[in-house]
Amino acid sequence: MELRGKTAVITGGASGIGLATARQFASSGVNLVLGDIEDEPLQAAVESLRAEGAKVIGVRCDVSQEVEVAGLRDAALMEFGGAHVVFNNAGVAAGAAIGTPKKIWDWVLGVNINGVINGINAFVPLFLEQNEGHVVNTGSLAGLGGVPGMGAYCASKFAVVGISETLFQELLLSGKNVGASVLCPGFVRTRIFESERNMPSELRSYNEDPTARAISEIAQSVVNAGIDASEVAMAVENAVRTNRFWILTHERAAIRTTEQRLAWMKGGEPMGINLDAATRP
Repeated sequence: MELRGKTAVITGGASGIGLATARQFASSGVNLVLGDIEDEPLQAAVESLRAEGAKVIGVRCDVSQEVEVAGLRDAALMEFGGAHVVFNNAGVAAGAAIGTPKKIWDWVLGVNINGVINGINAFVPLFLEQNEGHVVNTGSLAGLGGVPGMGAYCASKFAVVGISETLFQELLLSGKNVGASVLCPGFVRTRIFESERNMPSELRSYNEDPTARAISEIAQSVVNAGIDASEVAMAVENAVRTNRFWILTHERAAIRTTEQRLAWMKGGEPMGINLDAATRP
């Protein structure tokens, strides 16, 4: 896809991978619609991008709500006359497999899975109609292998990988010029493990649980040792340009995880966890 003059919609666009990708796209002449649930960071991101010469608008959006994601599409059509890329990137992290309250599971799955579903439903019919478009969904290495202490997050990211693979196959069968990619990074220097800042107020007492706090502290330390979000942004742009499905910023760790699962399925030892490998490309 030639990107100059096209319009990209990015959820979770006010920080982290979303904002880095917005900057990357802007440098290629792409119009931007940023969706985010945090008002002040969203406004700051829009102002910063405009100061750098980008054509961009921001729309407050809770991606778990179908009508609000449809609103991003409508805003793109109204402001720029079209949409060509949707980056379903917004995500949150919390919840071990053991002992996590159901309401926390509902919150994580609501954002991470429903956000992707809502993005697909809002944009893919438009892309098919115009015979042009690309969907990028943010999965994770945690969507390729289970990680202790991250049950809800892993469940959501496994789902995103499965949805993305199915979407890719359906688009292939359609014969249309519409592509799909799934981003499965390892640790990236973002605020993903500060997700409690966006947690519904009635759930925030969960963060005082000693186990939850310990897991969050470990996760934050390895996230801070990860790669810069700008590296991920370049990989996302390249995948859209070349219609590449797998976006593996930590390719060795992703492939090793898959190889270990295959060996385990054949009767070998259970998969191991190498946090250090997940911080390096």
